[in-house]
Amino acid sequence: MGFHQPQRIAELAVEAGNRKANLPLINMLVLGFLGGAFIAIGYLLDIRVVAGLPDEWGTLKNFIGAAVFPVGLILLIIAGGELLTGNMMAVSISCLAKKVRLQQLVNNWFWITISNFLGSIFIAFFFGHLIGLTGVEPYLSSTVSMAEAKVESGFWASLISGIGCNWLVGLAVWLSYGAEDIAGKILAIWFPIMAFVAIGFQHVVANMFVIPAAIFAGYFSWTEYIGNFVPVFIGNAIGGGIFVGTLYWIAYIETLKPAVAEGSNLLEIRSKQRPRR
Repeated sequence: MGFHQPQRIAELAVEAGNRKANLPLINMLVLGFLGGAFIAIGYLLDIRVVAGLPDEWGTLKNFIGAAVFPVGLILLIIAGGELLTGNMMAVSISCLAKKVRLQQLVNNWFWITISNFLGSIFIAFFFGHLIGLTGVEPYLSSTVSMAEAKVESGFWASLISGIGCNWLVGLAVWLSYGAEDIAGKILAIWFPIMAFVAIGFQHVVANMFVIPAAIFAGYFSWTEYIGNFVPVFIGNAIGGGIFVGTLYWIAYIETLKPAVAEGSNLLEIRSKQRPRR
């Protein structure tokens, strides 16, 4: 399996963030919808697998669920999709490299948040609620239990949990940039995603599926969901944007400087070539 050195991964992350920030709106919405749906499918698979397992299995039960959850990000990275938490890393480092403006970063995060939510809600309502994949026992109990653990977590606990989550998710996306083939990308994604799920960290897009799935079944409220969304969003932004994007930007700033300078010179040359009116 071929792979890139960390310095080269940093360059690829900057390039990826630039591409993401410059996507046309319709592309953002479609790919964001798919991204939210894929993550929701991974969570749905987790619930369907672990619901019938005995509680006596303890943490082994958590590991089995965590082992199947990564299918969502695998589909997203390989088949195509946009994920808010991954963009929190990639678009951030591209912004630090001056390839993306702050306004573009905010615009990207906003529309990907909306479209990820739509994709997650689609799976929660049509697959989870309407045909009963999360609305009947033993799956309902597992769905409600998972949602309850997230909703009842306090603001600061949710925020800190969100940092840990997107530190790992950001690293999963980072490592996927380092792999040159599909098998390598799958392995790069699987371990960090399995780890964050097994640990129990909170992921803002995954929560867009499991909490609404419980709400559709008659548990909790949308106010409680918003109370969870805000701290987890902030925590995920810190985890991906600072603990991955910013720290690797600092670590490899000398590697990235030539690319930034080259891009600036190219823009300067193009501006000089434009005819004056």
